[in-house]
Amino acid sequence: MGSTPAKPRIAIDAMGGDHAPDEIVAGALRATEELGVEVLLVGDPQLIRDSIAQHTHSHQLEIVPADGVITMIEEPLVGIRRKPKASINVAIDLVKRQEARAVVSAGHSGAAMAAGLLRLGRLPGIDRPAIGAVFPTIVASKQVLILDVGANVDCRPQFLEQFAMMGTIYSKYVLGIPDPKVGLLNIGEESSKGDELAVRTHQLLQDNPEIPFIGNAEGRDVLSGRYDVVVCDGFVGNVLLKFAEAIGSVVLQILREELPEGWRGQMGTALLKPNLKQIKQRLDHAEHGGGLLLGVAGICIISHGSSQAPSIFNAIRLAAEAIENRVLDRIVSQYQEISQQS
Repeated sequence: MGSTPAKPRIAIDAMGGDHAPDEIVAGALRATEELGVEVLLVGDPQLIRDSIAQHTHSHQLEIVPADGVITMIEEPLVGIRRKPKASINVAIDLVKRQEARAVVSAGHSGAAMAAGLLRLGRLPGIDRPAIGAVFPTIVASKQVLILDVGANVDCRPQFLEQFAMMGTIYSKYVLGIPDPKVGLLNIGEESSKGDELAVRTHQLLQDNPEIPFIGNAEGRDVLSGRYDVVVCDGFVGNVLLKFAEAIGSVVLQILREELPEGWRGQMGTALLKPNLKQIKQRLDHAEHGGGLLLGVAGICIISHGSSQAPSIFNAIRLAAEAIENRVLDRIVSQYQEISQQS
């Protein structure tokens, strides 16, 4: 008989985020029960044990001590250097030592990216990592991957070309899209539109045979379902991400407010409950868990600072899928093939 494959071990920054450690622990507990993963909770042992104790049916989770957390007001590089034992540093070191296969953090995204770069390094062929986030589209069951959504404010054309390559691989092997279509976020469809970065990037994407580029994507096209991957710099991408999150919340709130009051409203809500649940699942950013930091030599999931248990659960699921589908190996392999051809 063959041996049972080991469960993937995922390090969780239990102290990162607005609702740490309680919501982080709750999401991790659910993940161990439903996803078949092992979780390492990194942070203050006593606070983590107190959070675990709130759950009557809980698995025995391994706790890895850490000292301190990098706050949102700290400059990322300064924070990770001044606090080598902070939870995000310790969690990423577990991946570096191959004691964990991935790390999940809802803390300071800049600190997570900086720690990932300094401790894990970049994948061969990648100049800058990018955070990829999945958005819903108007086409049922179809999503679009946007990157970068916050890792790089200033970009060069070759960075965006690399984002497109990594996004293509991720879309194909994790999101299950056999022939992904890539677009460049711009202010018009014509190749001459936009600033110098957009024009030069358009040419690079068009000339790269490994990227299934179909042209510029205007803002109104991002959620149309026409594109599977849309690339942009991190400044624009982060604005787009926060705006999309707000739109989802607004739509859900309008639906609640516009349902009539009294017995008619109760009947209408009961009849529409399955549809409302599906709408929430498509619009709620918690359903996606966060973004994968593509380009560093390790799997790092950056979740929203406001993440609660469902979002942490989905972030761990995203990490497990990236492990299972060998995203890092595929990116490295793709760039090795390109370098051999050139």
